[in-house]
Amino acid sequence: MRGFRNNLSKSMQILVGAMLLMSSLHLCAKTVAAPRTVFAADADWKFLLADPAGAESATFDDHSWRTVTVPHDWSIEGLPSEKNPTGGGGGYFPAGIGWYRKTFTAPPSWKGKRVCLEFDGVSGETTVYLNGQKLGVHPYAYTSFRIDITSRLNPAAKNLLAVRVDNSLQPNSRWYSGSGIYRHVRVVLTELIHVAPWGVFVSTPDASASSAKVAIKTQVENDTLEAGTVTVQTILLGPTGTKSTGPEEQAELHAGQSAEVDQEITIAQPALWSPKTPVMYRAITRIIKDGKVLDEVETPFGVRSLAWSVEKGLLLNGMPIKLAGGSVHHDNGPLGAAAF
Repeated sequence: MRGFRNNLSKSMQILVGAMLLMSSLHLCAKTVAAPRTVFAADADWKFLLADPAGAESATFDDHSWRTVTVPHDWSIEGLPSEKNPTGGGGGYFPAGIGWYRKTFTAPPSWKGKRVCLEFDGVSGETTVYLNGQKLGVHPYAYTSFRIDITSRLNPAAKNLLAVRVDNSLQPNSRWYSGSGIYRHVRVVLTELIHVAPWGVFVSTPDASASSAKVAIKTQVENDTLEAGTVTVQTILLGPTGTKSTGPEEQAELHAGQSAEVDQEITIAQPALWSPKTPVMYRAITRIIKDGKVLDEVETPFGVRSLAWSVEKGLLLNGMPIKLAGGSVHHDNGPLGAAAF
């Protein structure tokens, strides 16, 4: 698939590539089994440090733009100068306005799915366009965000994604922020009934060496025009592969709305998390309807108890622990704000 790199195993990438080449045989929709697919969208962006009119249009000529891979920071590529408005907090590096453009072809199997873009971080006010249509604005550099592109997507045709990043209002930070798409970008493909973005929250309200209570909250979204009932199933996988399951819960979903489901699973003799023993568990949450798995999300977590005491301070697993911190900013020397 042009424009996106699938986060699957190498053998699966070859299989998917073969299926897309045979899309005229309509094999793709029948063969793909994963309920949720994530594509990396870091490579092959066209970039220009300027603000030309009409750059969001598919007919705009960008052949002279250079090709970059994100994470990308254009400020670190410039020359520092005391005349640059970023000032000392920004290392006197330039900022400004830049554009990113990417073309890709969506296979027919995407039709009827929910397709979203996820940006882990873009420094500057970000405006996202697809096929010339403005989809949304994100004004802040230090939060990730998601854009639903389903309604503007051209299945089985070429699509043009354009991102305008405005970091010209300076100074806007007390430290070096960089400019541009400085974190990863991905495409998330789900069914219309799915787990909401960042929709699984796992906590361990009671945890000891003998047993632990694991609480799971799952937000389920229904983007269809019909109401229905789904089953929420969660399986806990331990560090050695042991499985713990709890009761499956039913969720009544109204058309176009979401519902929250609470589950509780008890683990016997858990491996407790601490800085010295950073043991992790995984919660596998599935959304099932009529026997079909519509979505599956994996959430890593540690089993531990936290408490606060006037006499003993912060207690981790019943033992006092001291916290040490430092002022560590997100710039990476010659890479600027980009982090790989």
